[in-house]
Amino acid sequence: MAREREPITLHAAAERLGVHYMTAYRYVRTGKLPAEKAGVHWVVEPADVERMRSTPATRRPRGSVRAEGPAKLAARMVGGDEAGAWGIVENALTSTLDPQEVYLELLAPALELIGTDWAAGRLSIADEHRATVVAGRLIGRLGPRFARRGRKRGVVVVAAPSGEAHALPGAMLSDLLRGAGFEVVDLGADTPAASIVDAAQHATRLVAVFVGATSPGLDESVRASVAGLRVAGVQAPVLLGGAAIATRERAELLGADAWTGLDGATALAALEQVILEPGAA
Repeated sequence: MAREREPITLHAAAERLGVHYMTAYRYVRTGKLPAEKAGVHWVVEPADVERMRSTPATRRPRGSVRAEGPAKLAARMVGGDEAGAWGIVENALTSTLDPQEVYLELLAPALELIGTDWAAGRLSIADEHRATVVAGRLIGRLGPRFARRGRKRGVVVVAAPSGEAHALPGAMLSDLLRGAGFEVVDLGADTPAASIVDAAQHATRLVAVFVGATSPGLDESVRASVAGLRVAGVQAPVLLGGAAIATRERAELLGADAWTGLDGATALAALEQVILEPGAA
């Protein structure tokens, strides 16, 4: 077989390694996987990917976790079975996934399944509330595992706007940001625009403000949050995302400097991009 000569994207490298994009990105940040910047994207040599594939620590049996784990976890959460849900998470941590991957590949997909079933009428409000409580407890137990020592890369304010009742997406994103070396001010759900502005103004070394919305009909709340930050003279980029802000165009219409996409991985990538290439996002 002819040897590949052209570099491949980090997304393609992650697929070949059988890991999430953010795991491959961590390999780059820690020097395990050599990479170079091509514009705003990372590229790697296929030969370096093949070397990693041959490393025992990289060859992990992940297929069953990806295929079956979210559904099993969702079932435990809907049933209010915190111990059983934690058992699934703990098993994943022991055998295949790190905390970041648990969020991105196990917990977030499980929450998406629950949301889909609730929207389709297959789950009741009570089911959804039981699942939310269990998810919150799992996040509480996983959160300390994201702590990193040393000097922080700056402060990020994370908030959901007025009218947004869901706090879990922001809590998960906050932990992912902490794992990436940032200090985070997580304001939680239903945060008035004035409170977001106040937190941003009082943050030392502010690098970004994230505002996320998952519920429909919150455009005015999001727009008011962005406008308040502008009027107050906050210079840090404002990033918008979440299920209710599903496209870059919508984020820009609401005043965003950048769109975070629909999950934690793309949110982290968006932040890295605006830090490395201001104005490029």
